[in-house]
Amino acid sequence: MASSVRELAEKTPTGRDRYIDLLRVASLGTVVIGHWLMATVTVGDDGRTEVGNLLAVVPGLQLLTWALQIMPVFFFVGGFSHALSYRSLSRKAPEGGGSVYSAFLRARLQRLLRPTMVFIGVWGFAALAVQLLGEGGALLDVTLRLVAQPLWFIGIYLAMVAFTPPLLALHERYGWGAFGALVLAAGAVDVARFAFGVPYVEFLNFAFVWLAVHQLGFLRADGRLRVPAALAVAGLAGAAALVALGPYPLSMVGMPGERVSNMAPPTFALLCHGMWLVGAVELLRGPAARWLARPRVWRGVVAANGVSMTAFLWHLTAMLGVYGVLIAADVPLPESATGAWWARVPLRMAAAAVLTALLVAAFRRFEKPVATPEPTAAAGAASGPAAAVGVTLCLFGVLGLSMVGFGGLLEGRTAMLVAVRVTAPVAVGMALAGWLLVERAGRGAGALPVGARR
Repeated sequence: MASSVRELAEKTPTGRDRYIDLLRVASLGTVVIGHWLMATVTVGDDGRTEVGNLLAVVPGLQLLTWALQIMPVFFFVGGFSHALSYRSLSRKAPEGGGSVYSAFLRARLQRLLRPTMVFIGVWGFAALAVQLLGEGGALLDVTLRLVAQPLWFIGIYLAMVAFTPPLLALHERYGWGAFGALVLAAGAVDVARFAFGVPYVEFLNFAFVWLAVHQLGFLRADGRLRVPAALAVAGLAGAAALVALGPYPLSMVGMPGERVSNMAPPTFALLCHGMWLVGAVELLRGPAARWLARPRVWRGVVAANGVSMTAFLWHLTAMLGVYGVLIAADVPLPESATGAWWARVPLRMAAAAVLTALLVAAFRRFEKPVATPEPTAAAGAASGPAAAVGVTLCLFGVLGLSMVGFGGLLEGRTAMLVAVRVTAPVAVGMALAGWLLVERAGRGAGALPVGARR
């Protein structure tokens, strides 16, 4: 692997924006570390295992989420990359060729869906085996639910990829106006939700909030984020005012038992938080670019980018696996947020990192992009609609699974996805069927040229 990473690093095009690659790795890495730090596992006197949240135990730490809730940066990076990739494919596709859209979807989703489907398959098989064998336990039952939760991010990202062509067209026509329209729509949703109690309207902000952040990536791709300090100040001031004066909680991540969450569904306060983060990371671009010019640093970023999605998918498995070993070995678990608990944090995180590395070594090959044929003029006209249906099925399947988890596969356990109840088998079926449709439609339309993959 070392030689291949060195070769990839040395062949990096001169014009490539290395800072975007660093932000992609850093944002996912921050999420992983945050999850490892926030999770608290305790065993009660009755032997019952409970998984809690450090931010609920120590509410004062919730302010840290204003820096550690960094998913908006990943979606911002996605907007930048999607704009470049779709434009490159549109330029290189043969005149009168097949669906640019289906080829774009397949190319963008290769390194996202393949490791995700492997993750779903492995955990689905394990959950089914546990249930058929009548095994289980408090921690295992919780694990079957928790390991699927990060899949919400995959679902949102799928939506961003799916909406890239029309939103990119709006951006090219209206520029900042397209972003402003999404911001106004997100604000209107919160007004309807909190001021007038309109039911279900809040779920629209899964689209408006995250697509607005994604739109900032389009602006960055065109060099139109010229005053990042203004964006950062406006976002930070807006978020602070909304939390201080409105119904919004301090935490920018979901908290157990809270009446209002900034995350699920997203709020206007979270959009302001995303604006602040995007502006802040743009202010660091200059010094980061100089740091990335060092060959050893850039090789590290290249290596991390090659396994980042696999590590993200399996990091909770590793963390809960560490706790499982401790419980099986009858190692006493200290009360959350005590001195003894904090003293063990570095050791637990190091163990989780080692186990994650082993899981990455086992599954990383599924993250590698697969060579596909060039677009041809004979590609089927139906590939675009088929790809759209596929990504929609996959989106709802992955989101549904993130909510219901892998537990109770044979018991019909359900979770509410917007206004529809879903079960784990149905969610898995939708995700698999959608992925196969995207793959099939993309093969029919051809592939994104290598130079367009970011």
